[in-house]
Amino acid sequence: MKNIKSTIPFIDYSIFNDDLRQIVFTRKTLINTINQYSFCVAEQDTKFKTALQGSDILLPDGEAIVSAVRRLTGQKIKKIAGADIHLHLLQELEQKRGSCFYLGSSETTLLKIRERMAIQFPNVRVGTFSPPFHTEFSHDKKSQKVEVVNAFQPDVLFVGMTAPKQEKWAYSHKDYLDVKIICSIGAVFDFYAGTVERPSSFWIDLKLEWFIRLLKEPKRMWKRYLYYGPVFIGIILKEKLSRLIGLLCVVCSL
Repeated sequence: MKNIKSTIPFIDYSIFNDDLRQIVFTRKTLINTINQYSFCVAEQDTKFKTALQGSDILLPDGEAIVSAVRRLTGQKIKKIAGADIHLHLLQELEQKRGSCFYLGSSETTLLKIRERMAIQFPNVRVGTFSPPFHTEFSHDKKSQKVEVVNAFQPDVLFVGMTAPKQEKWAYSHKDYLDVKIICSIGAVFDFYAGTVERPSSFWIDLKLEWFIRLLKEPKRMWKRYLYYGPVFIGIILKEKLSRLIGLLCVVCSL
């Protein structure tokens, strides 16, 4: 993989800040995304935080992250959603006649993905597997999930088993997976299958994708945005204040 020259240090993470088209994958690469929800959950879940920190590429999938990076570092970065990296990788696979594997979600969703892939990316070889539901996945290098993926040997493995399970599983099994790229993209499975409609580009450009998702799925999304939103803001304000105090201490000591 190309040495990513543009990553932004953000509290305990290194956030990707480059053009996806500039990446050249030369070794096994783990790609995850971070948003205000996953950031807050990771503060209480050590294994999840370790998995995010262990990403080779950590994408800023949320306007809250983009804004927080700007306020803490003064640097502007661009939101890159899971749907963005998904489409980018599929386009590359289509050109190279590569292969991908979708691990997670339901058989119904996976069938719709295969049907759409056959039309939109006919040159990509596609494999899928819907694992049994578990609240937490154990570390097992000989698990059925690892075996079915390795039997297919895809260029790209898309993992959609909901956060934080998918990130922790991908991180702990990275060395056992016979793939080139591992990409945790969660809800993108449903977006691409059409079982859940992603807000239009109009709302995305207005930076209100989160608001439309909240309106469409209030029962599932309210805590992510209405509870963790203020929690995230509180963490950022505390970090900002801590940095200002540190700077004042340095100035006063001169």
